[in-house]
Amino acid sequence: MVVVTLQRQKCIGCNYCVELAPQQFQMSKKDGKSVLLRSAEKKGFFTLKSNDVMILEPCENASKACPVKIISVKHV
Repeated sequence: MVVVTLQRQKCIGCNYCVELAPQQFQMSKKDGKSVLLRSAEKKGFFTLKSNDVMILEPCENASKACPVKIISVKHV
């Protein structure tokens, strides 16, 4: 299982995550911040749990590229 977490309130809207993992991220038209698609929110953290290991590499690349380091990816 792949677990992706986004601290959305700290997003600066650079768009790297969308460019590197467009199936998991998109930019909000309302506030210009990243949205983790199909995620659940809890205390400001948006979490996506997926059995699709194909999302692991794009999400890891997005996490590495994020200049404010608000994306975490775990393979459990």
